[in-house]
Amino acid sequence: METPLLKSGAERGYGGEGGDYPPLTSWREVRSMLWRETVKVWRVAGPLAFQILCQFGTNLVTTVFVGHIGNLELSAVSISVSVIGTFSFGFMLGMGSALETLCGQAYGAGQVQLLGVYLQRSWIILLVSCIILLPIYIFATPILKALGQEDEIADLAGQFTLETIPQLFSLAIIFPTQKFLQAQSKVNVQATICFVALILDIGMLAVFIFVFGWGTTGAAIAYDISSWVTAVAQVVYAISWCKEGWTGLTWSAFREIWAFVRLSLASAVMLCLEIWYFMIIILLTGHLQNAVIAVGSLSICMTFGGLEVVMFMGMNAAVSIRVSNELGYGHPRAAKYSVFVAVSQSLLIGIFCMVVVLLARDYIAIIFTTNKEMQEAVSHLAYLLGVTMLLNSLQPVFSGVAVGGGWQAMVAYINLGCYYILGIPLGYLLGYKAKLGVQGLWGGMICGTALQTLVLLFIVYRTNWNREVEQTTERMQKWGGQRIEADDV
Repeated sequence: METPLLKSGAERGYGGEGGDYPPLTSWREVRSMLWRETVKVWRVAGPLAFQILCQFGTNLVTTVFVGHIGNLELSAVSISVSVIGTFSFGFMLGMGSALETLCGQAYGAGQVQLLGVYLQRSWIILLVSCIILLPIYIFATPILKALGQEDEIADLAGQFTLETIPQLFSLAIIFPTQKFLQAQSKVNVQATICFVALILDIGMLAVFIFVFGWGTTGAAIAYDISSWVTAVAQVVYAISWCKEGWTGLTWSAFREIWAFVRLSLASAVMLCLEIWYFMIIILLTGHLQNAVIAVGSLSICMTFGGLEVVMFMGMNAAVSIRVSNELGYGHPRAAKYSVFVAVSQSLLIGIFCMVVVLLARDYIAIIFTTNKEMQEAVSHLAYLLGVTMLLNSLQPVFSGVAVGGGWQAMVAYINLGCYYILGIPLGYLLGYKAKLGVQGLWGGMICGTALQTLVLLFIVYRTNWNREVEQTTERMQKWGGQRIEADDV
């Protein structure tokens, strides 16, 4: 029989420290809330940002080691990782984000035994997703040639892509298991596993490339092994040390799976629309006059922006966990206050990053190039980089709130309208028709990001958190499957 997904604070034994916040009536209570929420958010955001940095570091060190083989190998692996790898990474991460909503709310609602069911269901869906993506890996060479890559580069990139198919399937295990652990705030072990995998990857790259002389094949093997080390280590920890959430294999994972697929697809579309949006500007810039300087200066700026995004991806996951957990607990004020603290602190960090970039605009390119023309081009783009950093400090937080609350489908429509109906056409008009070049392209696309941020800010401001708590049970039943029997779990 079904058990209630939500229990009262008294039934669950939560009170005082473990209950919802009372109405704030004084500055002392406000300061206390700010401190408690700050600790809770950054206790999760810090390790997650480090974990994401290690994951991106795996791609970076692979490219660095391959760069010592030759320019052809560097170009081929860079294309494989940045085009094919980024596409599959974004799609798989989005598909796995559905688990972030359901596991977080189930954990908060006290239905911890459901986490293992959701985890197995997500494994199934993502493994099927890998099979769907497989043709892209198999036919990577003709796809890259169709996109305009030189035959020599496309051939080697296609070979490297084929050799990294095991890494693709590891993502089907890694992402759901990460969300399963994140919902329970077990983030320190995730960061440790990713760091160990990064160190292992560096060691294997050095041995396979410089000792065994295996070239890009050695890099692919190291890439595959380090990814599967991460996957296996996370699963072993989840099964062995998360006894409440993992209660064994169950046929319930196959029940009403289509509802789970719908939420997974909404999450994937929401995230992919964001990732592809920032890839498109690079493609459009490559067709401008003096494309070498345009693409180079934009890439330098995007690198700085990417470093900031890594930190805020940690904040994204942290606020998602806080919101989903508190909605599951039945704590509307705690959910609301966690969003307020995350948004306000992210805004302050974004303002700080923007000011630093504007003050150092004439010097930031020196790290990457000694070419004066390139340095001047970066300096001219620094103002747009500053605005982008400010927006990037807020946008991931709102996306995290959307995942925590289960609003993925709505945000996917917002992203489609703001990014692809407004941002890209406006950027094209300013960049090509108004002949403003890369500044026009980027400026137009910033307008799309700004509109998306303002729309999400308005939605969050108008959210009735008491109603969100009431809808938590309904959402878990709708997306997680209504007929999970107690005996099955």
